[in-house]
Amino acid sequence: MPFAIVQGQPVTQLPQDLYIPPDALEVFLEAFEGPLDLLLYLIRRQNLDILDIPIAEITRQYMGYIDMLRELQFELAAEYLVMAAILAEIKSRMLLPRPQTEDGEEEDPRAELVRRLQEYERFKQAAEDIDAMPRRERDFAVLEAWVEDRQVIRIPPEIGLNDMLSALRDVMGRAELFGHHHVELEPLSVRERMTRIIDRLRDISHCEFTALFTLEEGRMGVVVTFLALMELSRERLVDLFQNEPMGTIYVRRPGADGALAD
Repeated sequence: MPFAIVQGQPVTQLPQDLYIPPDALEVFLEAFEGPLDLLLYLIRRQNLDILDIPIAEITRQYMGYIDMLRELQFELAAEYLVMAAILAEIKSRMLLPRPQTEDGEEEDPRAELVRRLQEYERFKQAAEDIDAMPRRERDFAVLEAWVEDRQVIRIPPEIGLNDMLSALRDVMGRAELFGHHHVELEPLSVRERMTRIIDRLRDISHCEFTALFTLEEGRMGVVVTFLALMELSRERLVDLFQNEPMGTIYVRRPGADGALAD
């Protein structure tokens, strides 16, 4: 059994010097999609005019390609053999007298083949142009990124009654720790507490809602301070605001900037 075929000859023994002739292996690199593709390649390689094909030379080269495939034991498609027959027919018709058309001109046997080649060339060029266009997931990938719009003016959320009651409930719960078990009169006045709050906001632009309460005064002091804040807010002497929903409630002077530093 030969283990290789070199230049068409079977080789049954390894060479002593392991010398391999330069032309021992022949590789055909061109690949064609059909007989028209092969004909177009042969025409382009020699810069021939597609409207004036030298049919004899093209037929010779085409048959050479067919013979080479047979020597390499490739299975030929039927369409390649059909095109070989067409070329042979055109070649023979070129040697015979040509019938004249109604216009008095001789009919060119190559006309139908030229038309097919031109049409195939247009479609092939269109396919190459489309393939050269950037293709998604092949030449580029689409990425998405979200960038916060820094030009948007953020309006602080409005403070509702539930937010105020929730903050009051928290203060009342801490005030219970300082509650007294005996009843005594405390000189607490809503008006006096309003004045104290306004005096405190003169030195600072804003403060936390809970910072205005004195837990040591007990429930009575918390209620008086809360009523004072409600009255000041109703008379537009103070503003209540927060930087985010369910966030900390702040008290500020009217017209003061509500934005807080981190």
